[in-house]
Amino acid sequence: MDFWQKEPSFKLDSEQISILLDASSYRAKLLSLIKSAKQRIVITALYLQDDEAGREILEALHQASNANPELRVDILVDYHRAQRGLIGEAQSEGNAALYLKLQQAHQNRVRVFGVPVKGKEVFGVLHLKGMVIDDTVLYSGASLNNVYLQYEQRYRLDRYFTITNQALADSFTQFVDDYLIASSAVIRLDVRPIKKLAECKSDHKALMKSLKRAKYPYVTSSDEGSIDSFLFLGFGRRGNMLNRAIKNLFELGEKELVLYTPYFNFPAPLLRVLRKKLKQGLKVTIVVGDKTANDFYISPDKPFSKIGALPYLYETILAKFLKLNDKFVQDGLLNVHLWRHDSNSFHLKGISVDNRYQMMTGHNLNPRAWGLDIENGILFDDSQGLLTDVLEQEKQQILTHCTKLNSYKELQTMHDYPEPVAKLLGQAKRVKVDFIIKRFI
Repeated sequence: MDFWQKEPSFKLDSEQISILLDASSYRAKLLSLIKSAKQRIVITALYLQDDEAGREILEALHQASNANPELRVDILVDYHRAQRGLIGEAQSEGNAALYLKLQQAHQNRVRVFGVPVKGKEVFGVLHLKGMVIDDTVLYSGASLNNVYLQYEQRYRLDRYFTITNQALADSFTQFVDDYLIASSAVIRLDVRPIKKLAECKSDHKALMKSLKRAKYPYVTSSDEGSIDSFLFLGFGRRGNMLNRAIKNLFELGEKELVLYTPYFNFPAPLLRVLRKKLKQGLKVTIVVGDKTANDFYISPDKPFSKIGALPYLYETILAKFLKLNDKFVQDGLLNVHLWRHDSNSFHLKGISVDNRYQMMTGHNLNPRAWGLDIENGILFDDSQGLLTDVLEQEKQQILTHCTKLNSYKELQTMHDYPEPVAKLLGQAKRVKVDFIIKRFI
């Protein structure tokens, strides 16, 4: 028996679940839900950016609050990420300046909180996903900015699910209330002064301790449905229920395991299971972004920055994996698809097992998600295959811009990379810090 079968599930009908296929539809749906909200809006995201799309969403939230003073509107983002500018730009107050500006302009019930996961952003961030709007959970790995919401032409493709179920929405909300907003270490970012993390060390320590033991509460419901759904939280390497569920899903596969990940860098425990399952004859399909579809990619004709070497590092990890498992590639068991579409980027995550188990998550299936960030996920146990058609439609839409790799030799090598990239990766390998870097990406 799968370990989650011991947990009570949220019963869903297939009609309660819908899948959006592109970023512009996601943006339209989010704005529509905000405008029609009657009771509550609770948003968790890595960040809400001070750009056109971010301002549009935040202004819509304020307008909804102005129109309905009883409406609850709470936004939770990463504490550190919200208070810095974009990588490579001058030091600034970051997105928090926007939060203050709009709160001062409207003076309503909208609240923006910063959740500090670790003392510094590099060691872990708030990576919880999910927006509760009344009784609907809008779940995606996307944050809120121009490319994630396709405000103009460019987009960053993700997955987008709407689940209408009061008990599920209540569980998300209750977790936010009991574990995050209730903590004195979770700090308002739309008022001044913003409390420094150093001022609440003991509260922050208590928050981290509680989150490592936390789980989404089960909310009783009269709903009946054929799809069992489970909520998982993951934080830290020990006792991480989301990691355990992901590993269990890898092990459950009998026919096909489908994986979506934007950054190819599987943690060692997942690599071991993948290798074992391939030897047992399991078909594994991996959809990953091409290095040019990585959000850190810098075109060779632009000024080089060290962060721009990351997409190439991911490609070297992928090439090594394919070379090691070339037999399975040639046998048709291991199928890797590279996604690339013009200048757009790729941010999909998720797991599908035998057309029955579907994990919707913000977890990148990498060491950072495995041990540093706080993550969540929704697992559907669809024993009757009620979601098969819509998920296949989503999959085919994604594969439209994919190229299947027939060999590791089809990928570029260090000799093909721009000189600054090759030099930097070569130095990292020589001084043997590349394995340390891989733990943080």
